[in-house]
Amino acid sequence: MAVDDSVIAALEAAVGAAPDNRALRLHLGGLLLEAGRAKAALDHCAVVLAAAPDDLAALDLGARAATAAGDVARAEGYRRIWTALSGVAAAPPAVSPAPAPPSDPTLAPVVPLRVIEGGAGGIADVEISQVKLADVAGMEEVKRRLQLSFLAPLRNPEMMRAYGKSLRGGLLLYGPPGCGKTFIARAVAGELGASFITVGLSDVLDMWLGQSERNLHELFETARRAAPCVLFFDEIDALGRKRTLQRHSAGANVVNQLLAELDGVGSDNAGVFVLAATNHPWDVDAALRRPGRFDRTVLVLPPDLAAREAILRMALRDRPVAGGIDLGRFAKRTEDFSGADLTHLAQSAAELAMEEGLASGAVRPIDGGHLERALRELRPSTHVWIETARNYVMFANEGGVYDDLQAYLRARKKL
Repeated sequence: MAVDDSVIAALEAAVGAAPDNRALRLHLGGLLLEAGRAKAALDHCAVVLAAAPDDLAALDLGARAATAAGDVARAEGYRRIWTALSGVAAAPPAVSPAPAPPSDPTLAPVVPLRVIEGGAGGIADVEISQVKLADVAGMEEVKRRLQLSFLAPLRNPEMMRAYGKSLRGGLLLYGPPGCGKTFIARAVAGELGASFITVGLSDVLDMWLGQSERNLHELFETARRAAPCVLFFDEIDALGRKRTLQRHSAGANVVNQLLAELDGVGSDNAGVFVLAATNHPWDVDAALRRPGRFDRTVLVLPPDLAAREAILRMALRDRPVAGGIDLGRFAKRTEDFSGADLTHLAQSAAELAMEEGLASGAVRPIDGGHLERALRELRPSTHVWIETARNYVMFANEGGVYDDLQAYLRARKKL
């Protein structure tokens, strides 16, 4: 039975108005798959799974959509996760493989999954990242530091030995929220050709005494089995908070376990590259910052002018846009906007255009007026962080740990 395009268009508008409604998004994905638009269906599944990795309906639909799109590896990954979570032997049904569509370099890279048994809770998702540093707009200083700290020594082992360079230890990315720290970590994994594991607070902390430490150990063991692997701790200040600020011994025990894993006590961390991100580096336990652990820091700042224009262009790419919009002009007016702020600007402009389209009964392209109206209602979310960081730069910059942030604030006349 053919799917009416008007039904799909109406559902797309509804999903745009309620992007967190997973059931609605999956319904749209099913209709897109029936209409032969497997790639679009797969994109909607990916959004649902990013918010709810254990959603069986999304895994089922994702497996079928990936098969139809010719992405066999991704389809198999979804089926294996579905099977493990549902506790049955049979994989979800899949449609016949379709020829893979020609690659489009403007589309976001596909991130297939493979499953490594024995992680926290029995399963840890290990991504094979295909994002590269070239996909990161701007941030040239960040890229330079990453090349010097990790990538160049790994690619030139003879030079590394000549200078006595060691890859022991980890890299801490810090800066305002929404500026791409997680994306950069994925890019490092892609450059290394390494597996990628993201660790959040819920992956480690457990209500039962001692289980949090075991979860943390299992995650490191999973990374060791998947080596070469980038193990990425998001919001490391939540796990590695200063022990002097911990109100309960359980939190201090987690920090101690993390220190032991980073030191490779009883295990070999060869091939495991540990990255972490935080918005609050001043809350991270000092022991985690000593040499051999997270001893290198990289400041990830709001995107520069070229990056802001690229992010706006990317955020508007799959939406109806009127010709002649000068995105460079809007990029100049969004100084201090994070990447998330810029994406929100594009979404707000799209909502204004959709409101007019719903009133007229016809699709209304996003134009400069919509962006102008949306921009008047938004303020950079980074300002609160910058004010907090300014106090630490002025009064708690022991050992020059925030010198790079100090230079940035002085250049912007904020210090």
